Amino acid sequence: MKLFLAPMEGVVDWVMRDTLTRIGGIDQCVTEFLRVTDKLHPESVFYKNCPELKTGSRTRWGTPVFVQLLGGHAEPLALNAQRAVKLGALGVDLNFGCPAKTVNRHDGGASLLKSCDRVFKIVDTVRKAVPAEVPVTAKIRLGFDDPTKCIEIAQAVEEANATWLTIHCRTKTDGYKPPAYWEWIPKIKEKTKVKIIANGEIWNVGDFNRCVEVTDCQDYMIGRGVMSNPFIFRQIKQSLNQEPVEEMTWERAKPLLPQFFEASTLYINDYFAVSRSKQWLRALSLKCVEAKPVFDELKIIKKPIEFRATLEKLCL
Repeated sequence: MKLFLAPMEGVVDWVMRDTLTRIGGIDQCVTEFLRVTDKLHPESVFYKNCPELKTGSRTRWGTPVFVQLLGGHAEPLALNAQRAVKLGALGVDLNFGCPAKTVNRHDGGASLLKSCDRVFKIVDTVRKAVPAEVPVTAKIRLGFDDPTKCIEIAQAVEEANATWLTIHCRTKTDGYKPPAYWEWIPKIKEKTKVKIIANGEIWNVGDFNRCVEVTDCQDYMIGRGVMSNPFIFRQIKQSLNQEPVEEMTWERAKPLLPQFFEASTLYINDYFAVSRSKQWLRALSLKCVEAKPVFDELKIIKKPIEFRATLEKLCL
């Protein structure tokens, strides 16, 4: 059984992938999406999106990383997939799941779920453009606004010979509103043979076990759950191995933040580091009551020097 870190746009950048895979339990990562219109991106764009291309397409801790592409036109996506593979990408993932209005207005992400033919053409064109041994995968939602479309969409992905299919078990119009409709996955599995990775609303080991019971998938992807509990992947692996499950506590989580701030400063700059650190702290505070007063004190600080000093005082 493999556990995948979800490619959350604006969240799971190189620093976050590095931080979380160091903790352990993650078997596979996917980058934030690289938006493709009608152009072939220069190599520098790929390296910025996926610095791991310089280290064998793996994080510093050995976790494989696939490059995710998003767009509405098959041929440019295929050209960019070829370049990603040439630069060393271990696999290419195609985004048909992003629900963001800006992305959908510009013919990307979940908007493509309105047409199974377009999904098929994109996956098929990219699959044929890269070597057969390189995985080409797809990530979808249950549909744009009608979950009954999910079976037809999955069949299109399978017919296009995708290596596997990740399904976020909500429609685009559902957004991230609970629940995730895991019960659709067994229905899809009855009509297809493509390998399926279940995704959506896994916040703890109990949620994971329930998802396994409903979907009976071999592999699972977790996104927002890891932002509120950075140890969730390791906890799940401990549970699967019938080992004692380490509790998620603020004392265990808080030392990660100053390290994350420093790495984000080096990756982009200190203002970026302030923004990303606040974002992560907010997610932690939603599930960890001890993190909330720390977030409340830091969220109003804008100057990086003051933010760094306060973060270190509160978290080291």
